[in-house]
Amino acid sequence: MKNSYLLLFSLLLVPVAGRAQGTVNALENDFATRTSVEIDKKLARGLHLSAAYELRTENALTKIDRHQVSLGLDYKFNDWLKGGLSYTFFDRYGTNAGWQPRHRASGYLTFGYRIGDWRFSLREMVQLTHKTEDLNAFQETRNPLTLKTRFKVQYKGFDTVEPYAFFELKNIFNDPACTATYNTATGTYSNYSFTGYTDTYICRYRGGLGLEWKLDKHSSLEFYGLFDYCYDKNVDTNKEGTKLKNLTYDQTFRTTVGIGYKFSF
Repeated sequence: MKNSYLLLFSLLLVPVAGRAQGTVNALENDFATRTSVEIDKKLARGLHLSAAYELRTENALTKIDRHQVSLGLDYKFNDWLKGGLSYTFFDRYGTNAGWQPRHRASGYLTFGYRIGDWRFSLREMVQLTHKTEDLNAFQETRNPLTLKTRFKVQYKGFDTVEPYAFFELKNIFNDPACTATYNTATGTYSNYSFTGYTDTYICRYRGGLGLEWKLDKHSSLEFYGLFDYCYDKNVDTNKEGTKLKNLTYDQTFRTTVGIGYKFSF
């Protein structure tokens, strides 16, 4: 039991450990929205094909963050196990780089258990994103790999509505890593060395509250709120990868409200 506590403590300190060579910026706040529409087609018992479109805004509704389309295939193996694969194309707007088209492949497994009117589930989702824009390979990876772990509680005791709550951790597995010596007097780095895409840490903590409302046999609406603490590393180097100019960590608390429409047949 003691070793289990030590392991949990070390995992929670992953973001803290990464701060040794950099500067942590002050916490910023943001408000964002999400709007989506989805079509779900039952192909066979337990097998569903879905297509969806989503629009996201940020910076207190003053900026479109991205718009995306996705295609997914889900299969319910039994009462406690469900899995799926999906592909997403999204256009993300970068402040300095303009629109940046990207591709994402996702795979997940959800383990669920029902007690009376309550359903508890644990979802593990792996995502691989491919960036198409020009980038400095010493500052960011072209194909980031992440794992999202979500624990969700849903109440199914009502006829047409199902409220839920969840908590999710997002881990990145292949951020750029480096070693360097920081001079506190001059605020500069020396002895910089790129050590590969090996930095792993929790980059987002998310809490969520929502409500699924079944309008009729085919249509449903979902209303939800997301509360994110985001922790992002920013590496600033020259293109040759010989000099580290700056290393900072951004902290953001983002509140997101969303609405989605789903048509099933």
